[in-house]
Amino acid sequence: MPSHYEERLQKDLAWIQDLVVLVGQNIATAIEHAVRAVLKLDKDLAANTVIGDFAINRQTRELDRLCHAFVARHLPSAGHLRYVSSVLRLTIGLERIGDYAATISRTAAQLSAVPPQVVARDIEMMADHSRRMLQDALRAFQTRDVGLAQATLSAAAQFAEYFDKVFADLVGEGEARSRPTTDLFSLMATFNRLERVIHQAKNICEETVFVATGRMKGEKVFQILFLDERNHGASHLAEHFTRKVFPQSGRYRSAGWAAAEEVDPAFARFAQTVGLDLSRAWPTALNTLRDQLDEYQLVVGLGKGAREQLGKVPFHTTVLVWDLDPNLTPEAAYRELTPRIRELMERLRGEEAS
Repeated sequence: MPSHYEERLQKDLAWIQDLVVLVGQNIATAIEHAVRAVLKLDKDLAANTVIGDFAINRQTRELDRLCHAFVARHLPSAGHLRYVSSVLRLTIGLERIGDYAATISRTAAQLSAVPPQVVARDIEMMADHSRRMLQDALRAFQTRDVGLAQATLSAAAQFAEYFDKVFADLVGEGEARSRPTTDLFSLMATFNRLERVIHQAKNICEETVFVATGRMKGEKVFQILFLDERNHGASHLAEHFTRKVFPQSGRYRSAGWAAAEEVDPAFARFAQTVGLDLSRAWPTALNTLRDQLDEYQLVVGLGKGAREQLGKVPFHTTVLVWDLDPNLTPEAAYRELTPRIRELMERLRGEEAS
């Protein structure tokens, strides 16, 4: 027979669990109503959704209070402590999702007409994905279903490229002057908030894994492309140095927009003196990678002209350009590149980058 203390602990834990479910249901409904308000230009529904966000904020504050009270009263350990600490982090994300719904609703109040058909389809698609991922993430958290959490994480990662299509469709509407510019900015805000819902769903899934297994979220692994003109020297040094020194922090490649036939023998010989092996390295033409650019979070251009040669880059790809003289000797290029690479990786992954 459970003791009075155990009964009280389970009762307090149940209150927290029930409120997580309630807040989750309310924010899912808020997102649904906000999107409907945009698609139908229903300004009354938009106003009610904005007002409803105040109730969601009160619920998340109550959830926060219950979690702190649970810790103070029961001094939990192991599984209970992991769960409550995760809920404390979850309250921040849940409140933000409520704010996203309010922001989407405010955009509905600013629109002069219903969205263009192609944009409306994009909104419906993104709303459907974000709503499903959020619901799956919350269900995984409540049931400690690691499999569902991991499946949802995979689905969210595959959806990232869709945002590029959305952006292109909005640009097309802008070029066609089909809507006032203010409308297009409002619609962009809608897409951005729906994308953020997917990111918050990913965070919930990662908390699920932590609660169920105790495994913390791993550091992000970055896909980095080093780019210069010929890809026969400096960019290969950068690629191979980063791979050797920071093997756990990312996946690295190099390319050139006017790739040479082979790696410069002088660079290959120098690389051996610093423990790098370019014997199997081969110049890669940028054009062969253009369809894969969305896989890279970061493109590092070595020298002027890199950004222009890249042209249009995917929405989630960041381009960083270092002004590197293409006439540097291998040793001089190495001396200039390596401290920059170390600084970059520490900024991306912290001082423990490896």
